[in-house]
Amino acid sequence: MGPRTLTRLLVALSLAGTGLAASPRPAGADDPATPAPVVVDQRFTASDGVELQTTLTSVGPVTAKPTVVEFSPYGDNSRTLEVTPDYNFLLVQIRGTGDSDGSFDALGPKSQRDVVEVLQWACAQPFSDGDLALNGFSASAIVLYNSWHQQLPCVKAAILRSGTHELYRDLLVPGGVLNLVPGAGVIGMIGAPALLQGIDRLRRDPATSLGVVGGLFASGLGVLAHPRLDSWWTERGWRGDANDIPVLMLNGFYDVESRGVFQAFQALRDDGAHLVMEGGHDGTPAGTDGGAGEARAWLDHYLRGEDNGIESRPAVRLLLAHGDRAAYLDGQYTVRDATDWPVPGTTWTELALGAGKRLTTEPSVTARKESYLTLPTLPTMSDVPTWSLLEAGGAKALTGTLPFLGHSNAVAVDHLTGLTYTTDALADDVALAGPLALDLPLATTTPGSGIWAILSDVAPDGSAHPLTVGRLSTDYPNLVPGRSLSDGGAVVQPYGDYGTVDRATMGRFRRYQVELWPVGNVFRAGHRLRIQIVGTSLFSPLSLPALHTLRVGGSEGARLRVPVLPGSDLAAALD
Repeated sequence: MGPRTLTRLLVALSLAGTGLAASPRPAGADDPATPAPVVVDQRFTASDGVELQTTLTSVGPVTAKPTVVEFSPYGDNSRTLEVTPDYNFLLVQIRGTGDSDGSFDALGPKSQRDVVEVLQWACAQPFSDGDLALNGFSASAIVLYNSWHQQLPCVKAAILRSGTHELYRDLLVPGGVLNLVPGAGVIGMIGAPALLQGIDRLRRDPATSLGVVGGLFASGLGVLAHPRLDSWWTERGWRGDANDIPVLMLNGFYDVESRGVFQAFQALRDDGAHLVMEGGHDGTPAGTDGGAGEARAWLDHYLRGEDNGIESRPAVRLLLAHGDRAAYLDGQYTVRDATDWPVPGTTWTELALGAGKRLTTEPSVTARKESYLTLPTLPTMSDVPTWSLLEAGGAKALTGTLPFLGHSNAVAVDHLTGLTYTTDALADDVALAGPLALDLPLATTTPGSGIWAILSDVAPDGSAHPLTVGRLSTDYPNLVPGRSLSDGGAVVQPYGDYGTVDRATMGRFRRYQVELWPVGNVFRAGHRLRIQIVGTSLFSPLSLPALHTLRVGGSEGARLRVPVLPGSDLAAALD
């Protein structure tokens, strides 16, 4: 097995379950009447002298066509979109990755400058007709979001899937809690192709290898060296829109970086963005193509002028699960179209955490304190975004064999390793879609400990299926003024201030606003909602152990605010 074959295998594993083609077959490849694809490798020299590897793929002779460009850190054969013979496809290996020279800068300023320079070059090449589109999945989408504050020449449309809007908040340090496994996985998936293609690099220019290895190592340390949201992270997140590019955004509610697509849509909706929630890292639901049809229509309309009506479709399409991710992947979901996100008409119902493990619309009169130890929790039960990524890559064998490991029933032993609060059974179906907020008056014994909350759908048989999570370090109780989403004066999507550490005083209560990533689920009649407050996932091992105490009941007790779609009435379903 040669280096290129190994690279293809690694990329295929990273895209397993997503419906994306890691090494796509051009349309008509099996038709003898269709010309064979032409692949052209070419080195591009950036303004600082660093050479980047590019690969152009064309069906038949290379002629001037609309060209789709993808900037990938995953090496050769890592394109993630299949296009028809009407387009050329240009894969650009990001600096310091694959067979490109230079030092990887964690999708920072140098990589962002490369995006502009490559687009300027590509637009003027003989293979381009002057119209470019951008494609990105995961890291290749993130570098584009990070570059949007620059004018991107010749770009008429973009298709971005499963990318972060803010790398700190959306993936690597959500809530100020280090998300170690995804970060390590990204570095591993980038480093492996760079190592495998290092043979070509050594033959070509051995002196460049040190910079490549050093950049990958420095990027990994950079995450650990910047626990706060400082200028290093600001350079690796959204910094505004200098363009007028219509973007098709694709993702799933269970994705490891699902928050990012919702925030990006809000930033780009005035440019004609569309949001389609049909799966990303978390897999493609049965009965869908994962947005492939929309992607083809998007390119055909905006690059070739085809009057296919794609721009007139509802701006938002949501696939709401029926109880859990397994049902969603099996095709049990409800499609909900909308004009915006959050869905217009959404109301947030406030549920009070109270005595007797109850979650109710009316707080109990009696106030009390309840405590738990923040011991590490099993990711299969407590970390649905990260575990969904691993399941899509093959870890489903574990929870498929032992289904209880994927339920949140045993994640908390009340008043020891967590606290559990559950509603009564619903009298009617209730559809939830949107961000959630957990308002917690809490005291800790240990500054820097982590608050971790799990929202689950509890089936009539008692099995609890995790839907989404909220994470917050006790170092960050404050919000950025004017950035949180509110409903009727109450914060329903907190926008935490992670730039300034405000250490907790041992035993002193203060209020924390925990952001839970958006949920998309139909709770069936007879089902119940459950919130569990537990220790951090084993995938976030650097949070310190602590004894947490919260106030429940009474007028100042803990509250959960959940997004109820128009046509549903959670309060009535609980009467």
